[in-house]
Amino acid sequence: MRITLDINGEAREVDVPPDMPLLWVLRDVLGLTGTKYGCGIAQCGACTVHVDGRPVRSCVLPVRAAGGRITTIEAVGTTPAGAAAQAAWLEVEVVQCGYCQSGQVMSAAALLARNPNPTDADIDVAMSGNICRCATYPRIRDAIKRAARR
Repeated sequence: MRITLDINGEAREVDVPPDMPLLWVLRDVLGLTGTKYGCGIAQCGACTVHVDGRPVRSCVLPVRAAGGRITTIEAVGTTPAGAAAQAAWLEVEVVQCGYCQSGQVMSAAALLARNPNPTDADIDVAMSGNICRCATYPRIRDAIKRAARR
């Protein structure tokens, strides 16, 4: 099935089964490998992308249902909230192994775009679906607060 997707501001046509998860379309068909596979059941957040600005788990989203503007980690830095999050991530040196970080940044950018001054409780809710095996949670919180001050 031929499907046209708006990915990172560009119309991309793919010929894939309609039930193929968006994650595999991004990674395997389009070569956008910044979005990671973690669990395959939408529990870890590594595969987070934005659809119309909302964070979604691409590992369980069938490509046929992925309409709207899709933003991946490769382009989130072109948005004010995404650029602020990425800069703060580097300043705080959040990354340890780095595997979960694209999903973490995507969730943080979505939070900052809708709430530019989040409380600790707001951060907890927004980031609760993102697991970091290295437990860099204090640095993640610090980076989000730093990004909010930008």
